[in-house]
Amino acid sequence: MDIARRAAYLALKDVDENRAYSNFAVNGVIKKLNPDRPAFLRELVYGTLKKQMYLDYVIGNFVKTPIKKLPSSDRILLRLGIYQISSLDSVPDYAAVSETVELAKFYARGRENFINGVLRQYIRDRDYVTLPSREEDETRYLSIKYSFAPWIVEMWLKQFESAERVEQLLDALNQRPRFCIRANTLKTEPAGLKARLEGQGFSVEADEDFPDLFFIDGEKPLSTNLYKSGLFSVQDKGSRIAAESLGALPGDTVVDVCAAPGGKTMAIAESMKNFGKISATDIYKRKVDLIEAEAARLGVKIVTAWSWDGRVIDSELADAADRVLVDAPCSGLGTVRRKPEIKYKEFDEAMQSLPQMQLDILKASAHYVKPGGILVYSTCTISKRENEDVVDAFLRANREFEMLDMIQLMPTTGKTDGFFVCKMKRAGGFFGE
Repeated sequence: MDIARRAAYLALKDVDENRAYSNFAVNGVIKKLNPDRPAFLRELVYGTLKKQMYLDYVIGNFVKTPIKKLPSSDRILLRLGIYQISSLDSVPDYAAVSETVELAKFYARGRENFINGVLRQYIRDRDYVTLPSREEDETRYLSIKYSFAPWIVEMWLKQFESAERVEQLLDALNQRPRFCIRANTLKTEPAGLKARLEGQGFSVEADEDFPDLFFIDGEKPLSTNLYKSGLFSVQDKGSRIAAESLGALPGDTVVDVCAAPGGKTMAIAESMKNFGKISATDIYKRKVDLIEAEAARLGVKIVTAWSWDGRVIDSELADAADRVLVDAPCSGLGTVRRKPEIKYKEFDEAMQSLPQMQLDILKASAHYVKPGGILVYSTCTISKRENEDVVDAFLRANREFEMLDMIQLMPTTGKTDGFFVCKMKRAGGFFGE
């Protein structure tokens, strides 16, 4: 049995049955099984997840049982096999079939003939599989073609009022993102880090806007001593822009709400040159531990982290901060390139209530801003109801704040995830006057 395909199956099963994040699932099987082809494993997992709705639509053309009623093992094996046949030119059809059947013998015993039959029928009849009619139902057409939950497609069609723009967005979010890192300027000069990475065989491209950001290609950068010794962190450019918008200076007092795992917190600390004070809070204690561990790795000394519900005002922080960052919990639709499973979230009660929670966190956090101080609200999503609508509701209820700048970063226009950033300033005087 091919170890990379076995690892891919187990990672996909973890995502399908346990709702695990794909990056955690992949890292877990790599650590456990140590596959000889980790790049191929990642291609299988992320490629299959990226096209999951389309693959299920294809399977539905050859299987009478509704896809949701098939055993999880059948679904995963058929998706994995059809993805290889339809999308990987490097894998011969016979190899995709035989290797998938070998997996079935172990993980779906008694179903291997069924798996084999469906895959072979797909090979014979794949040219007859067509997408739904775009003219009859544009939402369904785009949903199946790009594998996004229908509610997401429908939301963006209403939000952007342009099917062409929505299709460009769907396509961009299905592309593989480049690996982006931020040099830790507390420990190294960016140019020196670039040279050392290149000396270890990595391809390194400097970002045109931030001298401390690099896009790199190469195997296992997080296994290098450069990373372990804290010379760089992983950070998307959109996240870097959100941290930079705060404008934190050495000596400032900063509050970072919903801070875990701490990427923006550390970027802010580095821009403050390790001088000043940052209070970083998150509702989950286990995530606070991640902030503290990252600060230790990077040599950041000015961060104090603790567990706190961002919807509740912490009286000890009232009027204490020069700058406050609220990176609110969100639907995460801007990060689909990295976590394709997000595309299949249901619009459930939790999703419905997100904007109210975001607004509650923003209102509470506003109490920490000194007169004349800065408040930044950011999310990693592309959703008017979670972004512009939340800011509008906040500003209507808090007249002492004025908007300075607002931007929606899009994966279609730059080297970023989909990030929303709004910068506001508090006027002088007492809160609420």
